[in-house]
Amino acid sequence: MAHATPDILCIGSVLWDIIGRSSVHMERGSDVGGRITRLPGGVALNIAMAARAYGMTPALLSVVGRDEEGDTLVAALERLNLITDTLYRSEDLPTDVYMAVEGANGLIAAIADAHSLERVGDKILAPLDGPLRGFGGPIALDGNLTRDLLARIAGDDRFAGADLRVAPASPGKADRLMPFLTHASTTLYVNLEEAGLLLHAPQPDAPAAAQALRARGLHRAVVTDGPRRAACAHSGGIVARDPRPVMVTRVTGAGDTFMAAHIAAEVAGAGPQAALDRALDAAATYVSGDTY
Repeated sequence: MAHATPDILCIGSVLWDIIGRSSVHMERGSDVGGRITRLPGGVALNIAMAARAYGMTPALLSVVGRDEEGDTLVAALERLNLITDTLYRSEDLPTDVYMAVEGANGLIAAIADAHSLERVGDKILAPLDGPLRGFGGPIALDGNLTRDLLARIAGDDRFAGADLRVAPASPGKADRLMPFLTHASTTLYVNLEEAGLLLHAPQPDAPAAAQALRARGLHRAVVTDGPRRAACAHSGGIVARDPRPVMVTRVTGAGDTFMAAHIAAEVAGAGPQAALDRALDAAATYVSGDTY
């Protein structure tokens, strides 16, 4: 994919996911049997992999170390037909890693070691002044970038008219996205908790949260709430729908799959309701463990 032309840029974390999953209910201190897997992951990469599955051609803007883990990761991404020559390969920083434990009752705990992404700063944006200069497609941006870099991107002329699609990496990083509330062309993808943190007040449901974010100046808000109603508030109004009920077998990466499916649907010409429907169905299929 070195010479392919991208139709979506994915900027943010590209790392190894180490996920421990058990089929039993877990609490603090639980010691149970299960499965431990290592897979390519990170918000930006999860979005890219899902977008590729929906027929798009993603380019990755991130940092990967020139260590053994990084070489193995890049080789895996090239086998997935992702554009990797836009990655910054660091000689002195290790490849980042994320570790999570999931039980039958959802995510129990997680640690994101994204220190290399935080330290490398705007070096990951260099392709925007080179081979990706003037890119006009959607740009998926994740909240694992530092608060300073996210604020600079929000005010950067290169992103002024861009179709920015932004998601926090976790509720703890939601407030990093405040500068995008007044960006002229940002679509923000958040869950209900993250919406409440951005609005500095708990929200009753996704439709109310999406409308409140629009009222704060956001171009467009897409708000999810687990198995409850999701909503998209935009300049023409609001659309909403309840997710399809499924048996949940995994949660890490579900939001990224939702976001990628929503972007791919809109690129293919879907309207607001159809795009939301397709994203919810893709997320339901993902968390149920079926192939999407």
